[in-house]
Amino acid sequence: MEALFASGRIVDLILFGVLAEAALLFALTRSLARFAPLAATLASGAALMLALRAALTGSSWPIVAGWMLMGLAAHGADLFLRRPVRAADVHADAWPQAAAGPDRNNAERDAFRRRRIFERF
Repeated sequence: MEALFASGRIVDLILFGVLAEAALLFALTRSLARFAPLAATLASGAALMLALRAALTGSSWPIVAGWMLMGLAAHGADLFLRRPVRAADVHADAWPQAAAGPDRNNAERDAFRRRRIFERF
């Protein structure tokens, strides 16, 4: 067990598990739009694990710092993809024209906007 940690191979095993998790999540979501925030989260964690592996194997500090910066970039992408969407961001043009004309029920319009916001995730 000590050799696994000293050589950094323990991180390789964990990264294999993360890769399997990513494949499973992609298969379950069946949508790139829904998988993107998850992929950013997994990429952030993977970059930090690679920084750990670099530190365990005695790599130079720029390599460790580079992996940590990659983790920061992936974390920033994760935060961006998970930002809240306001109802005002859903344009009125997206509202389908009803056969009844321009008089629409406010509750019906709000329900449509909530569905559109949910679909963006």
